[in-house]
Amino acid sequence: MLKKKIKELVPNSLIDQPGKLSRSKYEIAKLKDKFKGKRCFIVGNGPSLNKIDLKLLENEYSFAVNSIYYKTQEMGYKPSFYVVEDPHVINDNINEINNYQCDYMFFPAKFKSKFKKGDNRYFLNLDYSFYNDTSPYFEIPRFSQDLSEEAFCGQSVTIVNLQLAYYLGFTEVYLIGMDFSYNIPDSAKVDGNVIESTEDDVNHFHPDYFGKGKKWHDPKLHNVLKSYRLARLMFELDDRKVINATVGGNLEVFNRLDFNSLFK
Repeated sequence: MLKKKIKELVPNSLIDQPGKLSRSKYEIAKLKDKFKGKRCFIVGNGPSLNKIDLKLLENEYSFAVNSIYYKTQEMGYKPSFYVVEDPHVINDNINEINNYQCDYMFFPAKFKSKFKKGDNRYFLNLDYSFYNDTSPYFEIPRFSQDLSEEAFCGQSVTIVNLQLAYYLGFTEVYLIGMDFSYNIPDSAKVDGNVIESTEDDVNHFHPDYFGKGKKWHDPKLHNVLKSYRLARLMFELDDRKVINATVGGNLEVFNRLDFNSLFK
């Protein structure tokens, strides 16, 4: 009864996204253009990630997501920025996520209570309308230019990374590990848009990424593509660029460049 009354008096965004009432809004605002003019790498999780030497990123700024800690365990790679968006990823991996550490960590404000506190942990007001079939913004891509206010989901956590890279001021953004292909195994348990694995993951760089017992969403690559096109446009309008440096794969919406050539 009390919560219902509060909802009548307070905007929904403050109830659903408690980060608006926290220090994160102001701390995130301090990060705007902090890395202006720099280059960065956004690390995807496709199998092609196993074909490149991530040690080359040791002195670079990089973004990574979700279960990238498998790469940390395997060969020591650790990103500058770590991001999680998907509720299933959070629920299935919360212990690993809470024990992970890097310089900047970004999580959804609506799940703030699940995460450990820390000065390097920022809580984004993530708008999930893209996934809500009752919203006028259902499957409509949007791109935030002010992440201290809000960020928009767009079918892939990479979309959040692109908004972050833009807000932080990066001029050149290079994508790696973005294979842009998925195979939903016949053995998987499918319930609407939610998929539960019953065997090793063949779609990512590690078999346990979305391995047996883990849940994930239908990737809907056609929706990801819509969001990528908008992100490309936003960068281009500001004389910035997003380049695909993935080894192989099917992502062709961005211009391509050989990863190793960036270090010569």
